[in-house]
Amino acid sequence: MATTASIPSLVSVASVTLEVADVEAARRFYTAFGVDTHIRLRASEAPSTGFRGFTMALTVSGPATVDGFVAAAVEAGAAVLKPAAKSLWGYGGVVQAPDGTIWKIATSAKKDTGPATREIDEVVLLLGVEDVKATKQFYVGRGLTVAKSFGGKYAEFAPGQAGLVKLALYKRRGLAKDLGVPADGTGSHRLVLGSTADAFTDPDGFAWEAAAPLTPAPSTTPAQS
Repeated sequence: MATTASIPSLVSVASVTLEVADVEAARRFYTAFGVDTHIRLRASEAPSTGFRGFTMALTVSGPATVDGFVAAAVEAGAAVLKPAAKSLWGYGGVVQAPDGTIWKIATSAKKDTGPATREIDEVVLLLGVEDVKATKQFYVGRGLTVAKSFGGKYAEFAPGQAGLVKLALYKRRGLAKDLGVPADGTGSHRLVLGSTADAFTDPDGFAWEAAAPLTPAPSTTPAQS
């Protein structure tokens, strides 16, 4: 009896790799910004102009922490696209790293309930896509589970056990407007995603590659005789 090959399940985003022109300069920036443990860097000279179609978003505990991350990014060389300010949903700001990657730092809290920290509650990768419903179904076919969905405007996936980064989809023009940049852009996304399954490219050209499994650190406990 013939069987149909199944598509390997994409359990989670195993890694996020930003392609940059100068790896060492980018590493210095992201270390000073405080997000170096959440991303990987790779050298690339691929042409890229305008909006790259995605943003990295940090969710933190309160407005003072938002201000701290924004200040650290600016001091390290980032440009402010949207100054941190209150809105209907909370408090946040948008900066652009020297390598061109856009970062949004936000909190749902409008008042501080404690001192500023350097802790990040959640990292979300927002992909700007042309058709949210169609791309959502593509990822569901890859094994992801929808956690939130708002028609054709936004969709968010539940992270897998290994997921350090949550994946979400936003209408491309809506995302650009939210970030304060024109939606037009051509060339490379300058983004490569690590998959816990196979390599593939999604309908909007975002590339995924099979990520090597994490190797446990060697034990420092002496062997028992």
